Amino acid sequence: MDFAPSIFLNLLILLLLNDTMTGVTGSKYDCDSQLGSSLPPSSFTSSSQLSSTDSAGFARLNRRDGAGGWSPRMSSKYQWLQIDLGQRTEITAIATQGKYGSSDWVTSYLLLYSDTGRNWKQYHQEEGIWEFVGNANADSVVHYKLQNHIRARYLRFNPLDWNINGRIGMRVEVYGCTYSSNIIYLDGKSSIMYRFHEKSVSTTKDLISLKFKTMHSDGVLLYGEGQNGDHIALELIKGRLCLSIHLGNLQFHTSNPHVNVFLGSLLDDQQWHSVVIERFGRQVNFTVDRHVHHFFMKGDISYLDIDYELSFGGIASQGKSASLLRKNFHGCIENLYYNGLNISDLAKRYKPQIHIEGNVSFSCQEAPVVPVTFLNSQSYLVLPGLSLQEEVAISFYFRTWNREGFLFATKLSSAPFQFVVYVSDGKLKMSLFKKGKLYLDTVTGFELNNGQWHYVSLVAKRNRANLIIDNDGSTSLYMGLPFQVSSTENYYFGGCPNNSVHHECIKPVSGFLGCMKLISIGSKLIELIQVQQSILGNFSELQIDLCGIIDRCFPNYCEHGGKCSQTWSDFYCNCSDTGYMGATCHYPKYEQSCEAYKYKGNSSGLFYIDSDGSGSLEPFLVYCNMTDTAISMLHHNNTDLNKVKSSNRENPHRMNFKYSADMEQLQATINNSEHCRQEIAYHCKKSRILHKQSNIPFTWWVGRNNQTHTYWTGSLPNVNKCACGLEGNCVDSQHYCNCDADKSEWSNDKGFLSNKDHLPMTQIVITDTDRPHSEAAYKLGPLLCWGDRSLWNAASFNTISSYLHFPTFDGEFSADVYFFFKTASPSGLFLENLGIKDFIRIELESPTDVVFSFDVGNGPIEVRVSSPDHLNDSQWHFVKAERNIKEASLQVDNLPQKTYMTPSDGHIRLQLYSQLFIGGTPSRQKGFLGCIRSLKLNGIPIDLEERAKVTPGIKPGCPGHCSSYGNLCHNGGKCVEKYNGFSCDCSLSAYTGAFCKKEISAQFEAESSLTYSIEENYTMIKNSSLHVSSLHTDTTSKESIAFNFKTTQAPSLLLYTQSLNKAYISIIISKNGSLQIRYKFNYYHDPDIFTINSKNLADGHLHRVSILRKQDILFVEVNQYASEQFILRSGTKFNTIHSLVLGKISADDINIDLETMKASANGFIGCLSAVRFNDIVPLKAAFKNNHTSQIIIQGHVSESSCGSGNGEDAGSGETTHSFADHSGTLDNGEQLTNVLNTGFALIGGIISVAVFIVLCIAGIAIRIYLQKNTYKKNEAKESEHEDNIEAAAAALKAEISMQNSINESQKEYFF
Repeated sequence: MDFAPSIFLNLLILLLLNDTMTGVTGSKYDCDSQLGSSLPPSSFTSSSQLSSTDSAGFARLNRRDGAGGWSPRMSSKYQWLQIDLGQRTEITAIATQGKYGSSDWVTSYLLLYSDTGRNWKQYHQEEGIWEFVGNANADSVVHYKLQNHIRARYLRFNPLDWNINGRIGMRVEVYGCTYSSNIIYLDGKSSIMYRFHEKSVSTTKDLISLKFKTMHSDGVLLYGEGQNGDHIALELIKGRLCLSIHLGNLQFHTSNPHVNVFLGSLLDDQQWHSVVIERFGRQVNFTVDRHVHHFFMKGDISYLDIDYELSFGGIASQGKSASLLRKNFHGCIENLYYNGLNISDLAKRYKPQIHIEGNVSFSCQEAPVVPVTFLNSQSYLVLPGLSLQEEVAISFYFRTWNREGFLFATKLSSAPFQFVVYVSDGKLKMSLFKKGKLYLDTVTGFELNNGQWHYVSLVAKRNRANLIIDNDGSTSLYMGLPFQVSSTENYYFGGCPNNSVHHECIKPVSGFLGCMKLISIGSKLIELIQVQQSILGNFSELQIDLCGIIDRCFPNYCEHGGKCSQTWSDFYCNCSDTGYMGATCHYPKYEQSCEAYKYKGNSSGLFYIDSDGSGSLEPFLVYCNMTDTAISMLHHNNTDLNKVKSSNRENPHRMNFKYSADMEQLQATINNSEHCRQEIAYHCKKSRILHKQSNIPFTWWVGRNNQTHTYWTGSLPNVNKCACGLEGNCVDSQHYCNCDADKSEWSNDKGFLSNKDHLPMTQIVITDTDRPHSEAAYKLGPLLCWGDRSLWNAASFNTISSYLHFPTFDGEFSADVYFFFKTASPSGLFLENLGIKDFIRIELESPTDVVFSFDVGNGPIEVRVSSPDHLNDSQWHFVKAERNIKEASLQVDNLPQKTYMTPSDGHIRLQLYSQLFIGGTPSRQKGFLGCIRSLKLNGIPIDLEERAKVTPGIKPGCPGHCSSYGNLCHNGGKCVEKYNGFSCDCSLSAYTGAFCKKEISAQFEAESSLTYSIEENYTMIKNSSLHVSSLHTDTTSKESIAFNFKTTQAPSLLLYTQSLNKAYISIIISKNGSLQIRYKFNYYHDPDIFTINSKNLADGHLHRVSILRKQDILFVEVNQYASEQFILRSGTKFNTIHSLVLGKISADDINIDLETMKASANGFIGCLSAVRFNDIVPLKAAFKNNHTSQIIIQGHVSESSCGSGNGEDAGSGETTHSFADHSGTLDNGEQLTNVLNTGFALIGGIISVAVFIVLCIAGIAIRIYLQKNTYKKNEAKESEHEDNIEAAAAALKAEISMQNSINESQKEYFF
């Protein structure tokens, strides 16, 4: 969170004051003086020189003396040119040239700096080591302004590449100004106390800044505490800074938690690091080396009370409660400021408010440590052994991220054994090899690849080797040796030379990648500078005098809680249980709305919704009801009928509603939806809602943003009326709510709240139930939202020169683009955004190729997906492109995703400055022709339609959705075009549901039947002007029949249909369980009988039957096996169908064959579903369409779900689309109560859907309750319900149902 502008202004003033007081000579605007031109030649040194006229002293910019610049003896990446500026200086820019009049110049180089001329640090930019682009010829000047200013005495240029037709040659200049500061050196046993004038200081804002350098990983930099429990501490812990703050006394302010924030990494590298702590009340900005962590402290206290003093570098022992086991800081502190006071200067001048403990000096005293970096698998260091020694003593420090790496090897004797120390699986191993095979080994038990410095000490004497790690005796390793230790020729560190002569070095694991320092052999510290100068030992692929380790997990580029791990050269993100995927856990696994799931063909069920895509909000579980519109149901913790008594204005009844998503997630869902509403039912007996005279409500509710509302229906907040008041039908016309009539019998007011800005309801308050016989009850339904505002948001590009423009795309470290397109054009630009050099672009390059290209400064990158089919087919196609600092990927439709891995070192920021162009750009001759819809950038929808309304050549919207999505309408459903999508018309299908996939089934009991009569309809229309051909009853020579059945009864009749002239078709299960189809089209002939010779179908399993007749050819398919073909011989005309019967035929139908009669006599007991005869769907007519005049039911026939047991929709109504093996609960372990215990007034007539949902959700709700909470943080429990609430609610329902005086519009309705 950011400060308010006024707060920023105050902090800016303090920071400017801070900069002024650091003693920098020259302002920020004139710190660009030439520094090198005034230096003597002796200030320029180098690793070597080609000749005396090529020495470093001739390397000043634009000089032509000597040979015209510096050249080393050999051109290699180990050469360097160094400048001693004489004192610490602020360096703001650099410039380079090649050697004058030559072919010698450097094309790329690194820049290093140091205070002491030892332990160099590489210049970093964009979170990585910065490689500068050098010269292209000998005399032109390449100038760089440093984004991050350097403050150092020594500067070093390290050539990496040079002109291939020449050698290394350089002339350089450095720009900046002098820099001075106040420094304090603390020896690890000392500290400084700043004592206040008063006994305590209470502040609401603080600004603390300092710089420090140390080679120790732990130590207290700042500590202060108060008697009431307030404290502030800044401590170095394992190379990271920990800021600890507490405001207020925990005993009295338990809501004010203790805050610990860690920031920074590898801060024990003996380099300067800056720290700024800005606090304004409970808002804190914590900055370490330009990395800022903003946080807001919970609670209600804004001031910090510190007693007596603040201590720096340690904790004063007297009167402090902090642990004395904390280490004091050992190192240098520069420019220490506390709220505008220069503590460093006050200490240096020994001011009375400063108290010093121990030995403190005011110049930085640094140990001359020379580290060495092992860069790659070819790195090694060989040092000579000591002669005439019967003891080997080796010690060194190392740090690494790799789980394995070779550390040290030697022979220890003339015997054929090799002794090796190495890291394996993060643990230290000491092994003995004999002739290349493992002989002995032992291992430690803790991780060493954590990036920290670890100390290794090895002593081998006589026939025993002892190894100690980090001076901890408990981690010592011991090994008995099968020989006596004697002097050896060489010691190998980090790796082995490839030369086979070095047989005494064996490498059981890969080479060491990391840093070493303070290498000692015997009692002598090795001078690594002598190694660098080739005076001592031998080496390969090393960087001497610097440690180049980088923490690739700081800052953490793994998004959404992904866990970062790393090696020397790369980092990896574990995205498990985050709900996101990709190399940096950036892209969401889940859709942003129920409607998006629906149009992927999903049925109703539980789904995870990610309402802001790749934004910061976590996914959450929602029930999606897939009807013509996909409805998101967001439940809360109290769906019961709640009874209220004894409440008044002094002691009101309050109920807080806790939802299955947090408020930010709810708000995003509401904003993404076209419509939302929530039903509230208030039942009353002498309990009023509004006070007509005073306009002070007795009952009100609280919505989003904690706003209070007194309206009870609709979306008009200023109209304080209930539904009956708006409709003019309240029980008392003098009032606007039924409850305000204040009657002694039960009444109610119900309504739907639909103002999206106010939803959801978060609290209800009731104050009028303390009078005699006064009570109330209320029930709040779930929040219902529908209509994805972005899914069908589209623009049609009608001319090649048209385009849309939007603000610059912000995708510096991560960028994802998601959209659909359709076109008939062979090529076109979808999207483009430019920077100075950087860019991002997605285009259709050819009819089959989509190309995603970009440049972040490392050169253009292209990711291409080639489709086997043309993409310019006027069908909708999906495109998803993502770029992060690890990889770039592109996916088109369901084709395999293409991925490009980006280099681990180099530029990582995508810096764009132009507008974002969609469909074309001003500079392109030919743009995109077609439609683009549902465009989202980093999860944020782009409103194409609104911009298209005011752009020539572009129209909002895009017709023709059925051409792409019509196949989602199943089982004879017809796709119907809509402006914002499509729907499926299931009127001629035996199925129902959003995609005509839900079977309509019926359970038949003994002696039961269902008859669909056509005669009445035929007679009515025959007497009208309509032609008989418009009916289902005309003469036909073909029919299509389909149904599913399940039974154990044989014989039995499945389906029977007859015409007015007594022709019929019967489908039966014969005595042996086989399926028989009987056609009798000729009254004078026996029926044609076709037996399907399959297994016994009366087995209690669901079977699917499809029958198709064309003229005299009959095709029959059972259970989707290969169809069988038969020939009819009794005729082909089936004239004027009269009726269709499922189950038992009535007794007066006697003109049927004997087998059909036997089957009918037994009736049918079992399940029939999805029955269709041509366009006749009898079960739908009976149970869904209320065509009672055409349906005659005898016996017991009931609607059932029996037909979906093995169907394609089986179980799909309650599918939970969750994280892999980790669903997670939604509310601190609470189950999502009564997830589906709501009937939708919104979905009129679909009562059966609600019943089905209620039955299915019970099991899922239990599962949700038991699963681990993945996404929600611990929250305080909601207010408790009254005792025995269920019993009270049941009694209340009974009492309400007895009030016969309530009219029909006021009858109780519970959702």
